[in-house]
Amino acid sequence: MQIGSVLFPHGLFLGPMAGYTDFAMRTVCREMGAEGLVTEMVSAKAVVFGDRKTIPLARVSAEECPCAVQLFGHEPEVLVEAARIVAAGVGGGVAPTMIDLNMGCPVHKIVSGGDGSALMRDPALAERIVRAVRDAVKIPVTVKIRLGWDDAHRNAPEVARAAESGGADAVFVHGRTRTQFYAGTADYRGIGEVVRAVSLPVIGNGDVRDAEGGARLLRESGCAGIMVGRGAVGNPFLFRTLAALLSGQPLPPPPTAAEKYAVAKRQLTLAAKEKGESVAVLEARKHLGEYLRGIRGGSAARAEIFRAESAGEMLRILAAALSVPPDPDGEI
Repeated sequence: MQIGSVLFPHGLFLGPMAGYTDFAMRTVCREMGAEGLVTEMVSAKAVVFGDRKTIPLARVSAEECPCAVQLFGHEPEVLVEAARIVAAGVGGGVAPTMIDLNMGCPVHKIVSGGDGSALMRDPALAERIVRAVRDAVKIPVTVKIRLGWDDAHRNAPEVARAAESGGADAVFVHGRTRTQFYAGTADYRGIGEVVRAVSLPVIGNGDVRDAEGGARLLRESGCAGIMVGRGAVGNPFLFRTLAALLSGQPLPPPPTAAEKYAVAKRQLTLAAKEKGESVAVLEARKHLGEYLRGIRGGSAARAEIFRAESAGEMLRILAAALSVPPDPDGEI
């Protein structure tokens, strides 16, 4: 699959998730088979103002490319300036591979400002934004949308056509409306309506947590690729499973307890190196607990992890819950 001049062997992407898809998560997902990565969503206005907390969110390292920076906003001129800034590389990082425009976030504080999913209510503005950003940068520009605002206004095909008219290189579609948030089941046939509406690559997103889910998304939508979001939290191994599915290879066995521990430790170590141990420990709670999903005693261990105050303590709890030998280097 090709987006602009960038080739993706199977069209397998890690989706942007605020508070989750930091450098550490992106890295372990890349190592497990994700072909394209996307940062957490980044406020275009904050980039333009040089906000010190925002710039690190838009930092991309060379080793994680192809990686897109996802921007949100609704003012074309602000998005253009932000796109130019991040396209040059920020925070000591390299230029991203792509710019992704967020037109799908359902969170109230985002849509109340006219951003995210609110843009689906104004396809003409969406088109102007895409065209302005497309004209401002030389790298590919993609758009992330939902099926519509609500069931009465499922206009994803119209918005996708507007994005295509504006010069977008691909469209990512989450198979729910804004009012659904993350409830219910993703509608893959709704994604298929977008596939048939445009000639752009359409990548489907929503509810892919295993190979069966990935196969169903492809079968029911006809999309060109798969974007995984929440299904990858604590389970970056999903990408190697999907890579095997997409290449027609036998599916790999589930990760062993030792593999889970090693990858979780690597993710925590990377986060601590980037942000410092105290911040990494706080943010890793929601990640490490998910590595215990389906493990007997996992709920109790997750509660312990949420109370842990150091990386070493987290790793000891994780090792015990996974019944792996104590790590002689169980510190970071």
